Amino acid sequence: MYYVVTGAAGFIGSNLVKALNGRGATNIIAVDNLSKADKFRNLADCEIADFLDKEDFIGRLVGGDFDGEISVVLHQGACSDTMESDGRYMMQNNYRYSLDILDYCQCEGVPLLYASSASVYGGGGAFRESREYESPLNVYAYSKFLFDQVVRRRWSERTAQIAGFRYFNVYGPREQHKGRMASVAFHFFNQYRADGCVKLFEGCDGYPDGGQRRDFVSVEDVVKVNLHFLDHPEKSGIFNLGTGNAQSFNDVAVAVINTLRAANGADKLTLEQMHQQQLIRYIPFPEALRGKYQSYTQADMTAMREVGYAEKFLTVEQGTGNYVNDMLEQSK
Repeated sequence: MYYVVTGAAGFIGSNLVKALNGRGATNIIAVDNLSKADKFRNLADCEIADFLDKEDFIGRLVGGDFDGEISVVLHQGACSDTMESDGRYMMQNNYRYSLDILDYCQCEGVPLLYASSASVYGGGGAFRESREYESPLNVYAYSKFLFDQVVRRRWSERTAQIAGFRYFNVYGPREQHKGRMASVAFHFFNQYRADGCVKLFEGCDGYPDGGQRRDFVSVEDVVKVNLHFLDHPEKSGIFNLGTGNAQSFNDVAVAVINTLRAANGADKLTLEQMHQQQLIRYIPFPEALRGKYQSYTQADMTAMREVGYAEKFLTVEQGTGNYVNDMLEQSK
């Protein structure tokens, strides 16, 4: 029996493959699209049974080639570019593809753990897993939102576990291929090493410069949650996956800079000191993002806690520190 991980060469997918290896599992079918060939690096230190292009995989899945051979699908594959303007591609790649996987899993009684997104909440201030709080601002968010609605409609007829995770702002190792869609922690690390400063957006939506607040969650915690649900196939639902605590972009920048300073034997600085020394600078808010930007997100974690997930989540300071040290190690 195989584990299937879609988006396996991507950010969260490759971290899941590595974590499964850590449990001794190598019977993994890795599914992805390597048109961006450099993503292979995310799997170079992993053990898998086979790699399939995403189109080959879905054709074989629908055709019945894997009937009786799959124990679980961890569906992480998607186009995650919130600036993507090709709605037809987004809906086919994110929505329709996911429907085919859902149909297979329900027909075969196979657990499905899938990636949803906190982007479904749009610009509202409430982040609870309920329809009245959902208002996507772009076609990426809409593709995730629409699939969640299908899952809800089929809920009473499900034959196996279905667990969807609304990822908030995930950061951590194996995201280098994402380019502009990589986390702010990744970009701040590279900016500081290249230019000696970090650039944040000026204030917007009533927030001060760099003061926009997001629920930043480490991929370490994202993997732990996925594995918890993998171990508990009786637990189903659509769940927020953040920390439950919003922190500012300034907090991320301070954590990145202070971790890098510590690595060089320098003392920690406060935000005010960094600003005075121009280690943190603010740039105009992009016009292209106005009306499409979430200035505040904070996961309501009640639902996940109620089904028994009790682990603590890393703070920005803890998780970013781990991540920066990992990037320093990788750059040697």
